[in-house]
Amino acid sequence: MSFELIKKINDAQKKSSIVDVKSGDTVRVYQKIKEGAKERIQMFEGVVIRTDRMNSHTARITVRKVASGVGVEKSFLMHSPLVEKVVVVKRSKVRRNFLGFLRNRSGKGSRLQGVKFDREAVNDVHDEAVDAEEARLKELARQEAEAKLAEKAAAEAELAAKQAEVAARHNEEI
Repeated sequence: MSFELIKKINDAQKKSSIVDVKSGDTVRVYQKIKEGAKERIQMFEGVVIRTDRMNSHTARITVRKVASGVGVEKSFLMHSPLVEKVVVVKRSKVRRNFLGFLRNRSGKGSRLQGVKFDREAVNDVHDEAVDAEEARLKELARQEAEAKLAEKAAAEAELAAKQAEVAARHNEEI
């Protein structure tokens, strides 16, 4: 009984579809970052060195990149609401799931041999919730821009009225 309840809750929190990511893929992960009241989307691009439990609601990928000569690894839960989207940029030929040996290599030694694949077919994942959230953020940004523009126009109109008033007083004195 309790297992059925847990399974139902887990399935409710899963995304309807995720990108088929494999070890050796070069991916771009777009992640939502909250800074105070603001939200922004940050991109992290690197090689997938590990995939875990891809059929589960706890599916996870570990992505590695070298930034300023320092190796950076980040794990992403695929069904997390903070992960906006994952885009496969390049697919490479690998023969294992965990590519830990890439940690010890640098430069040309860390390159993987590329394989041709259908990029559009792999990355064609539409999640209605993500599309709705993206549309909401765009609408919110547009409304903020309109509000700033209206505020600026009101300030300019007020300034023009003050200038006209000063000019009228100046003309009365002459």
